[in-house]
Amino acid sequence: MIGAVTTQETRFDRRKARTRAALVGAAQELLAQGLTNVSIQEVTESADVGLGSFYNHFASKDELFEAAVQDALETLGAFLDSAGGRHDDPAEVFCTSFRLMGRLHRVRPSLSQLLLRQGHRIATSDEGLAPRARRDLEAARDAGRFTFADLDVAMVMVTGATIALGQLLHDQPDRDEAATVDDVTAAVLVALGLPAEESAALAAAPLSSAVPTSLS
Repeated sequence: MIGAVTTQETRFDRRKARTRAALVGAAQELLAQGLTNVSIQEVTESADVGLGSFYNHFASKDELFEAAVQDALETLGAFLDSAGGRHDDPAEVFCTSFRLMGRLHRVRPSLSQLLLRQGHRIATSDEGLAPRARRDLEAARDAGRFTFADLDVAMVMVTGATIALGQLLHDQPDRDEAATVDDVTAAVLVALGLPAEESAALAAAPLSSAVPTSLS
């Protein structure tokens, strides 16, 4: 009897998690398209879930959209962590993350558009990309690899480059994505204090990971 109850609870939890994931995914697609003035009913229709199910997970549309942004930032941040963690050199960790982030704009265009529309969140959020970028920048500076003086200024520069790079790749779909991303990466590394020759070499090194078509 206890086993049957546990099984029912497990199935319920899985179904509840699927419903929440569907709502978050639908919200991310809407945000990527800039469609923020939709009704809750339109959100649930896009997610293919019942209207009543919405309030089992979120109190309002704003709460859902906030969760959608945080989920995107955290999911991407976790992937970049796993890719960058394969390097011992903190400058290479940062370089790898920046290059993969740049390639995301073509591999995951909807996620890219969502992040570009929430650009300030990349630099200021307490979760996802911002704390990881700050951590990696500080680690490289503490190791003597980067020489910037002000971490906040470095974050502004890195965030600005990330957003502008993404917009460029969307605006010019025929542009060589890999070459462009790596050129921008090299320029960012120079701005952070690495010599130009070493920056170019790091930005051109083979990547041990590729941005997957799904980060779930």
